[in-house]
Amino acid sequence: WPSIFSGLEVISNRMTLSHRDPGGAPSHYDMLVSLGIEHDAILSIEDLEAELVYSPGTMTYIAGRVLQHSVHHWNTGERYVIA
Repeated sequence: WPSIFSGLEVISNRMTLSHRDPGGAPSHYDMLVSLGIEHDAILSIEDLEAELVYSPGTMTYIAGRVLQHSVHHWNTGERYVIA
């Protein structure tokens, strides 16, 4: 289907180690959509020293090439992300 985005990634039940996204321009934002069933994941943005609740239905935009970010172990449920 047509999309305004240059790439699409689906992540299923996987921890994401701390990283910066290699693609895109520093001025572009990446859209992250958290889906799943009853999980308690936390989105960490290390450069801002922030930890954000990343429960199902959460949508966030970050400058992924600029900001180091990660999602570590969660305790319950199924986790899916569209990035």
